[in-house]
Amino acid sequence: MDIIVVGLSHKTAPVAVREQVAFAPENMEQPLQQLLQLPDVREAVIVSTCNRVELYAVGNDVAAVAAQLRTFLAQWHGLEEQSLAEHLYVKHGEEAIRHVFNVTSSLDSMVIGEPQILGQIKTAYGYAAEHKTVGLILNRFLHKAFSVAKRVRTETNIAGNAVSVSFAAVELARKIFGTIEGKTVMLVGAGEMCELAAKHFVNNGVTRVLVTNRTFARAEKLAEQFDGQPVLFENFRDHLHQVDIVLSSTGATSFIITPEQVSAALRQRKNRPMFFIDIAVPRDIDPRVNDINNIYLYDVDDLQGVVNANLKEREKEAHLAREIIEHEIGQFKSWMAGLDVVPTIVALRRKVEQLRNSELDKTFANLKHLSDADRKAVTAMANALVNKILHQPTQVLKQQQLNGGAQAYVDALQTLFALEVDAPQGKMKEIERD
Repeated sequence: MDIIVVGLSHKTAPVAVREQVAFAPENMEQPLQQLLQLPDVREAVIVSTCNRVELYAVGNDVAAVAAQLRTFLAQWHGLEEQSLAEHLYVKHGEEAIRHVFNVTSSLDSMVIGEPQILGQIKTAYGYAAEHKTVGLILNRFLHKAFSVAKRVRTETNIAGNAVSVSFAAVELARKIFGTIEGKTVMLVGAGEMCELAAKHFVNNGVTRVLVTNRTFARAEKLAEQFDGQPVLFENFRDHLHQVDIVLSSTGATSFIITPEQVSAALRQRKNRPMFFIDIAVPRDIDPRVNDINNIYLYDVDDLQGVVNANLKEREKEAHLAREIIEHEIGQFKSWMAGLDVVPTIVALRRKVEQLRNSELDKTFANLKHLSDADRKAVTAMANALVNKILHQPTQVLKQQQLNGGAQAYVDALQTLFALEVDAPQGKMKEIERD
């Protein structure tokens, strides 16, 4: 059995292609069941996010499974298979394991360390479990992937440090004030960037939000979202003294906040510090504001510098994360190898013991004069021979399992002894164990 991944991501396909192969989350049953009906696919999971679409499958014939997955993906979405193929990657075995561990640990994400992908893959697994398209191998594999991601987040700082401009503003505010709990923020402009930053501020403890915009209706709508207060644009400077943090992003062609206005607000605040974030281009806030004591002004370039520095820190942490992943790959490969090794050892012992029993029956039938003690002695000798014969091949198989090279030995034993190997079985408690 092997794990096969067929898919595409932001690294191999533009958004125009990714959106054509996306799967609707509310309609996963039908494609999952159709995947399971493919001739060589034993288990299946569909992962579909804005940045990637991937099919995880289990099968014996890697080439056949990969071809069937490619065809399925194209046909399901009504696309020409050849044109889609140039964007697809195919991974199997150790490469597939490493890839999925990297994905769940967010090392393959557009932004390293982002937290969303783990939840998205857990959701994808949930759909597959609900519709019964996963079995022993993908159950164990994805639970292992989740535990690997947990280790990476626990043992490294890969998710630390802000890597978006809006969250970098929150991080800087914390450094300036120590804490932003109980602080007041004013949004000058009601665009997407201001909205996103406001969400970060509120989630991190800001208790009051003022919103101003040239279109007052837009200010009212955004303020309502945060249970805040809308302010008329022509009057917003009169409220500066009430706020600790000002985030400005308008389309103004000249400065809308001047040093004089900030100095006046600071006097009313009795020199309590203020933090200004100017993410507008052209800038909204006169840079001379930064010369005023207890005033901290950062523009979009300053914030981008923080983001770039933090991205470098995440790259350092990614190196540690990859070391964790390599260790976990070895463990999972050993478990995978055991799926063939253990049933083969069981089948080999069963075969030899059947031969032993058959020969003992023939022997005792011809030697009816043997006493019970003699029969026990002959049986003990036969048992000892079985154990001695099986000892060496059993040890070699177990050692090769640890080294990752057991498959050739498994194939040879199954062929040489014509073994009937039972399919591996697993209980949910075993499956769910990390």
